[in-house]
Amino acid sequence: MNNITYSAKSSDIQRKWYIIDASGKPLGRVAAEAAKLLRGKHKPTFTPNVDTGDHVIILNCKDVVLTGRKLDQKIYRHHTGYIGNMKEISAKDMLQNNPEKAMMLAIKGMLPKNRLGRQTLNKLRVYAGSEHENQAQKPEVWEVK
Repeated sequence: MNNITYSAKSSDIQRKWYIIDASGKPLGRVAAEAAKLLRGKHKPTFTPNVDTGDHVIILNCKDVVLTGRKLDQKIYRHHTGYIGNMKEISAKDMLQNNPEKAMMLAIKGMLPKNRLGRQTLNKLRVYAGSEHENQAQKPEVWEVK
């Protein structure tokens, strides 16, 4: 019986490009699928400490859906670093003004909080509309269930 654990090397990794169409789909479901693809968890060669993931392009972020009462109740907060400067923006305003940032923040929260997570996030491209400039990479369509 062979009990050897496989560990991917950076030279063995084959990266692909995937497109996810977010129109009419819940924000969290699209973000979870994108995070899975970025980490490489859909591959049999997944290794937790190596970036084995693929490149992901997310289109139509402006048409993403928030379920329940999240559109009214969810608040995005960040601190500027100055005293008393906690900035807040509602999910409704964020999706109207900057839907790419809402998607980016959702995916960023699902990735590891270390060097590997920051490196993984560089393989993500998010667009509010259906146009993108990555046709040369011949991306495949990934269907969100």
